[in-house]
Amino acid sequence: MNRNDRAITGLVMVAHAMVHTYELSLPLLLPVWQATFTEVALPTGTFAVTGFVMGVVLTVGYAPFGLGALPGGVLADAYGSRRLILACLVGMGLSFLLLAVSPSLVAVAFALAVWGVAASVYHPSGLALISKGVEERGSAFAYHGVAGNVGIALGPLATALLLFGLGDWRAVVGLLAVPALVAAVAAARINVDETAAVDAGTATDGGADEEDEAADARASGSVSSFSEFLADSRLLFGGAFVLVFAAVMLSGLYYRGLLTFLPEILGEFPSLAPVEFAGRELAPQRYFYVGLLMVGVAGQYAGGRLTDLLPVELGLLGGYGALAVFAVLFLPVATLGLGPLVVMCALVGFFLFVVQPFYQATVAEYTPAGARGLSYGYTYLGVFGVGALGGAVAGGVLTYANDAALFAVLAAFGGLAALCGGVLYVRR
Repeated sequence: MNRNDRAITGLVMVAHAMVHTYELSLPLLLPVWQATFTEVALPTGTFAVTGFVMGVVLTVGYAPFGLGALPGGVLADAYGSRRLILACLVGMGLSFLLLAVSPSLVAVAFALAVWGVAASVYHPSGLALISKGVEERGSAFAYHGVAGNVGIALGPLATALLLFGLGDWRAVVGLLAVPALVAAVAAARINVDETAAVDAGTATDGGADEEDEAADARASGSVSSFSEFLADSRLLFGGAFVLVFAAVMLSGLYYRGLLTFLPEILGEFPSLAPVEFAGRELAPQRYFYVGLLMVGVAGQYAGGRLTDLLPVELGLLGGYGALAVFAVLFLPVATLGLGPLVVMCALVGFFLFVVQPFYQATVAEYTPAGARGLSYGYTYLGVFGVGALGGAVAGGVLTYANDAALFAVLAAFGGLAALCGGVLYVRR
């Protein structure tokens, strides 16, 4: 990598780690909030706090995380990715400070929504920055993914340890605000060329035809009007990108539906029953949850490297197909004992994140550079916006049915996503 590649890769690695540090710490706080706020007061009345209610509360935070990705993609094309990444870091830090002083569950939901809005701009801006600014794109995607998984693993681990050590969730979330604010200060000092890879490709490809030049004409520009937004959207959804979008929506539903209540589900297994340690109750399911996410580091890196070796469509087919199978097998295998539970969690953690570099690279292959920010905006609208409903779906299924029903729903999500990958592979 050259100097600009390294600077961009370092910036997006730090920001990506911060985004997922907060995103996957929230499920560990969910049971704590449910124990703290036993009722929620709304204008229509006062309601008991159930798993479904908590799923909705978390969806209030996760939905703007995805819904804001589309305008975030437009803003990335218009104003540059670096500015949005800086705003994201500042906003996330401030939202967790707000969360620390929230007096009610409604206030918690509001603080989570603020976090979701701030975090929403990261993925379209960060991935567009890699795709347009880094010449060694495959390696940058791999490092970017690993950094995200480090945040995914270490954020919940830090949260679990702080909850055990401090016992006060308000102090915990207040301390968690600090890393994002420190990262924002560091990000403000970094200068990068955001279109270096596009410029290099243009300079060396003298044989590009007029259609390719038109598609990439705004590679370093922006969607400057609503008509251009509609035109670029029609360009994207008029082709095979519609199948990519369907796959990432289903991926988001699987991801959020599994991870939102996974600590609670793991806590139901006798082998993970709470134990007393140093005068406090130690919850082993929190650390199993963290372990599953840590395995995802290897999955994310492997997926990033495999995108340079395999057709990306085949990666979608195999990865999502495996997740569908694991959803069917999870409960029967996990109930056999601690060893099988460890193996199943490791497999799910690995494949849950193997698919992410594949769909990120698929988006890059099926979209022109001039609409790359917009395309990633749509992608994360699907993954984290529509996908946010997975938390509410999971909460509803667990409240009104059981764990087996939830994993059946997850298997359906995985199977349909694999079908989308298979159709793309056949079309290829």
